Amino acid sequence: MFETLLLIALTKSAPLILAALGGLLSERAGIVNVGLEGTMLAGAYAAAVGSLTAGNPWVGLMVGGAVGGLLGLLHALACIRLRSDHVVSGTAINLLALGGTGFLLFRTFGVHGNTPTVPKLTPWSLPGLNPDLFRAVPTVYLALAAVAVAHLVLYRTVWGLRLRAVGERPEAALAAGVPIRRVQYGAVALGGLLAGWGGAHLSLGDLSQFVERMTSGRGFVALAALICGRWHPVGVLAACLFFGFVEAFAEGLQGEYALPSQFFLALPFLLTIGVLAGFAGKARPPAALGRRVGEEGI
Repeated sequence: MFETLLLIALTKSAPLILAALGGLLSERAGIVNVGLEGTMLAGAYAAAVGSLTAGNPWVGLMVGGAVGGLLGLLHALACIRLRSDHVVSGTAINLLALGGTGFLLFRTFGVHGNTPTVPKLTPWSLPGLNPDLFRAVPTVYLALAAVAVAHLVLYRTVWGLRLRAVGERPEAALAAGVPIRRVQYGAVALGGLLAGWGGAHLSLGDLSQFVERMTSGRGFVALAALICGRWHPVGVLAACLFFGFVEAFAEGLQGEYALPSQFFLALPFLLTIGVLAGFAGKARPPAALGRRVGEEGI
């Protein structure tokens, strides 16, 4: 049924939406963020441990977001204070999270692979909808609400105007008295928080445990959605929904055709590459994206 397909697609899209919005805030401020994959993975692990320790998935969700925000601050520190190359810093965060979560998993639980089962977020049904047809975990509603809030903040607030100015014309923003570094730190940290929640969705909303490398490239798909969505919240939502529907269709087709299971696992990423190849040349990123802070007097 359409409702079932829509629910599956939204569930698959939710972590992409949250991570892509996190990347949007960072890159609108001029900081390239290829560390979304690692931030999601760290958030997923922290959320599972927090939920297990406290016995409450909401505590886990907050812990996952906090760890994502801390990694965002680390990336901002490397790019802004230390003037590191943005891509190198993001890659380092991906490698740190990949190795760090595996190490902590073994040190904490004495096993490789996955944590024990942890308390999971309970699905909600919205008023006016049939609960038998549409019940989604809270992080799905959080992702949709984040799109609306991001659009409102970017285009209807002073902070959003300053953020866009920093990413487009930092010289003009500096001349107008905008605290460029403070805006960038806030944007990248908030982006890390959102990406951490995206990871928490995987361990607390989709599953009820952390599994090593469970992000499976979703952070890079979120980057592709960010580019396809042209750094706009509504465009990001549309791109993430497309990728979510593709993943849902791939899972639905897996038992229908006598093809290797690896083909269906790879199908969303193959389509991601194809779509990105068609959009990358047409999308115009923020003008100051990737510029190291400190160059040209900034």
